[in-house]
Amino acid sequence: MDNLVERFLRYVSFETQSNFSVTHCPSTSGQIVLAEQLKNELIELELVDVELDENGYVMARLPSNVEHDVPAIGLIAHMDTAPDASGKDVKPQIVENYQGGDIALGIGDEVLSPIQYPDLKKLLGHNIITTDGTTLLGADNKAGIAEIITAIAHLKANPDIKHGDICIGFTPDEEIGRGANLFNVEKFGAKWAYTIDGGPVGELEFENFNATSADVICHGVNVHPGTAKNKMINSMNIAAQFQLMMPTEETPECTEHYEGFYHLKSMEPSVAKTELGYIIRDFDREGLEQRKAFMQSKVDELNSSLTKGRVELILTDSYFNMREMVEPHQHIIELAKEAMIACDVKPDIKPIRGGTDGARLSFMGLPCPNIFTGGYNFHGIHEFITIEGMEQAVRVIVKLAEKTSEKYQ
Repeated sequence: MDNLVERFLRYVSFETQSNFSVTHCPSTSGQIVLAEQLKNELIELELVDVELDENGYVMARLPSNVEHDVPAIGLIAHMDTAPDASGKDVKPQIVENYQGGDIALGIGDEVLSPIQYPDLKKLLGHNIITTDGTTLLGADNKAGIAEIITAIAHLKANPDIKHGDICIGFTPDEEIGRGANLFNVEKFGAKWAYTIDGGPVGELEFENFNATSADVICHGVNVHPGTAKNKMINSMNIAAQFQLMMPTEETPECTEHYEGFYHLKSMEPSVAKTELGYIIRDFDREGLEQRKAFMQSKVDELNSSLTKGRVELILTDSYFNMREMVEPHQHIIELAKEAMIACDVKPDIKPIRGGTDGARLSFMGLPCPNIFTGGYNFHGIHEFITIEGMEQAVRVIVKLAEKTSEKYQ
C-alpha cells in the first residue's frame, strides 16, 4: 500500500468543489488543476493512452500482462467534491489507534461523536482520517482516486499478478449530476467498469434511486408595503403553503433502505417570485412517476385555491436505476463479490440512496456497479475515512483484476 495515505492527503489539498450555477465543463477550474496532476502521475507510472481532454476527463490504460483474451475492465472515480460544504483549505487530521469516545475536530467545539455516528464504535483500533471541523474531507471521491492509482502502481510493481487491460477514468462534476455527460464510453474501451465511490468497507451496489429534479416557481406581485393593500401578492406565502402540502414523513431524514422521498434542497425567496428546488427519489420507475404526478396534483390544487398569484412546476429527470442495465450482467457482480471474499471482506450488497456516474454510464452501454472506499458521512464536516478501509479497497481492486483474468483463462 505504498504511498496510499500520502496520495490521498495530497489530493484533498486541491480545491475541486463543483458548481451547479456554471454550465461549462468542468464547472470549476480547480478540477482541471487536479486533473493535470493526475495525468502526470499516470504518465510517471508509464501507463498508455494517457489523456486529459478539454472537458476535464482523464483516461489511461494499464495494458494486459497475459497472453489470453480478457475483457477490459474499467475503474472510475470523480475529482470534484460536493457543493454542500467547503472544500477549500482542507486540513485533515489522523487519529491513530482510535480508542473510542468523541474525536475533537480542530481547535473549536466541533466533535465527531459515536453517539451521533454509531459506526465509530465498530472502528476501535483503526486509524481514522477526519476533517478539522471547518470543511468536508474530500474522501468522496479522492479516496477512490488514491485507491485506484495505488492499486495500479501495485500491479505495475508486481507483474506476477496477472490481469487484462484495465481502463482508468477520472471524471469532473459528478456531485452536480454531470459526471457522465461527456464521458466517451467508446474511447474508454472497457466492457464493464466499477466506480470506486462507495462508503464503508464491503459496500457493493448495483441499484440506485430513479431521480427527478422538481422546480416549484411561485409567482406573486411586489408593491411598496406602504401601499400594498389589495395589491401585493407575496410569493413566499404561496411557497410556504405549497411546502405544507408535502408529506412530512417522506423526507430524507424520515426514510431509509428502499423508501423514496421528496427533498426540499433549496429556496430562492422574494416577494415577486420564490423558487423551491426539490429532488424526488424512488427505486421503482413507476413509483417515481407517481411522485411526479403527486407534486403536479398539489400544484394544481394550490392554483385552484389561489385568487391571486400562481404556481408552476418544472420536472427534469436526472438518472434512472442502473439495476435494469446491470442485472443482465450478473458475472460482474459475482467477480466483485469473489474479490471481496478473497480479501476477507464480507460483501454488503445494498441500494445506493443517491446516484453515481455509474448509474448514467450503465444506461450509456457501460454496466458500472459501485465499490466501497472505506469512507463515512460524505458531503459534510463530519466526513471521515479509515486507513484500513482504504487499504482494503486497494486489495479488492487488485484481486478484482486478478479474478477477472482467471475467469477468462
